[in-house]
Amino acid sequence: MLEVGRVAKAHGIRGEVLVELTTDRTERVAVGTVLTTKAGRELRVLASTPHHHRWIVAFAGVESRTEAEALHGQALLPESIEDPDALFVHELIGAAVVLAGPGGAEVGVVASVEANPASDLLVLEDGRLIPVRFVTAKEPGQVTVDVPEGLLDL
Repeated sequence: MLEVGRVAKAHGIRGEVLVELTTDRTERVAVGTVLTTKAGRELRVLASTPHHHRWIVAFAGVESRTEAEALHGQALLPESIEDPDALFVHELIGAAVVLAGPGGAEVGVVASVEANPASDLLVLEDGRLIPVRFVTAKEPGQVTVDVPEGLLDL
């Protein structure tokens, strides 16, 4: 399971907490969602409201400030989301990168994904960078890219 956020601190006296999401998928804090801590505690979202760059979240069974403070710093792990069109970082790392078109030559393996304002970047093991916007297809263990001529020349 991947971390999608952390409990930043308690908020108020009724057990609410501030959650910092590390994902752009805000449905991770939607009412009814179950998040799990690394210790295995399941937390069901009762209510959530955006608050600046964080979320005020109420979890079932967390009813006091003391209980909320006990969650401080806890990583939040989600249930899986089935979205065939989404590119998830954990699915990209280690994937072979092949060129679109006849032959589909392999050009490398994804070592990491780097956040970038214009487009996230696939970082290949040899250091070359490919903007994610050039990914045209994915399947387990492989992504297909359609890159402009010369982009991968060193």
